[in-house]
Amino acid sequence: MKEHLKRLSGKSRRDFITNTAKACLGVSILPTLSEKGFAVTPGKRPATARHVIYLYMGGGMSHVDTLDPKPENPAVQGPVKAIRTSADGIRLSEFLPNTAKQMHNAALIRSVSTNQGAHEQANYLMHTSYVKRGTIVHPTLGSWVSKMSGKINATLPENIRVNGGSNILGAGFLESKHGPLPIGNPSAGLQNSEMAEHLTNDRFGRRLLAAEKLNANFLDSYPQRKVRAYSDLYKEAIKLMKSEDLKAFDLEREPKSSHTLYGQHKFGQGCLLARRLIENKVRYVEVSMGGWDTHDDNFQRVADNCIQLDQGLGGLLYDLERRGLLKETMVVLTSDFGRTPDIVGARQGRNHWPKAFSALMAGGGIKGGMVYGNSDKDGKEVAENLVKVPDLNATIAYALGLPLTKVMYSPSGRPFTVAHKGEPVLDVLV
Repeated sequence: MKEHLKRLSGKSRRDFITNTAKACLGVSILPTLSEKGFAVTPGKRPATARHVIYLYMGGGMSHVDTLDPKPENPAVQGPVKAIRTSADGIRLSEFLPNTAKQMHNAALIRSVSTNQGAHEQANYLMHTSYVKRGTIVHPTLGSWVSKMSGKINATLPENIRVNGGSNILGAGFLESKHGPLPIGNPSAGLQNSEMAEHLTNDRFGRRLLAAEKLNANFLDSYPQRKVRAYSDLYKEAIKLMKSEDLKAFDLEREPKSSHTLYGQHKFGQGCLLARRLIENKVRYVEVSMGGWDTHDDNFQRVADNCIQLDQGLGGLLYDLERRGLLKETMVVLTSDFGRTPDIVGARQGRNHWPKAFSALMAGGGIKGGMVYGNSDKDGKEVAENLVKVPDLNATIAYALGLPLTKVMYSPSGRPFTVAHKGEPVLDVLV
């Protein structure tokens, strides 16, 4: 029997073991794979997305001034007009003309709601699907993807974050290698990734060998996960340093027309880098943009922010489609929460508003040209089809083919799943 199994192809061996398990145990012990190599949860359809580009607007983007305008209610809408889009019956803010041209490829969810109205807690929930606790740190969605999907490119990290500060949420209780590789400035590429000029390959190799010998006893004596994680990260960094895949981080290889399309600003260049990374088979890329905490001078600040957001997002969707990458790449735009429909006095600002806000999803198995859910006429409450934050993350995970009910245990033995108890919004998926 053993010799027979050895002669079988990989697919045949999987089929044999799976069918044997079904016959003997009544269960399937292996996940299956689609022809494209996407994971398939037993009893579920094949994954419709292979990559995610997650665009995060830090600070709380005003939904009524961007994705959910209320032109029929001037007291709420203020001076911002609504414009038509490439999708019949869907209107966006006048601040998003390039995005409006791509709405036939996108779905709007106008009924997202959370009970977290402070930035740190809302940001944590949006990235992890869990409420922030003092007793445990949860993995971000990108870290779950890294852990559960596996690499497509053996050299590049599965999870990369572009822009943002030093307070990056990471792998939580998962191995640290699943946390995001931070890129602070997309135009600068992956810094400190080249060998020092005074080193030759031979000298560098001898130094690595000496370091491994010095560390050997320590690694044998302390085989804890954190110690292994440090060693693994070091090995991964060296492998990447010697790889041709470093070119993926070099935006100078892009023609001037690409820089112009995305915009010569940090967010636009971050979106351009994200496209290059998913072209090189990175699973999950987050591009962040702050400055949306518009308690004062809301309308001017949103208009200024949207110049960058609209150029970067509109350029990204256009570029992915023309390159044939949009069908396998899900693009998600979201934020901490929305902002108050009420305009605050002389400051002309909007305060935090978690009760109802919006998200945009495109590509990667998303139905284009549709709206799911709605806020009420004032943009204050969810009027239909409420979507909680874990539901939004479950939708992303489901499209990637991740098993939503698979339990991972923290070091203390507590059980967790990729999107907590979220249910995917199947109506927005093809």
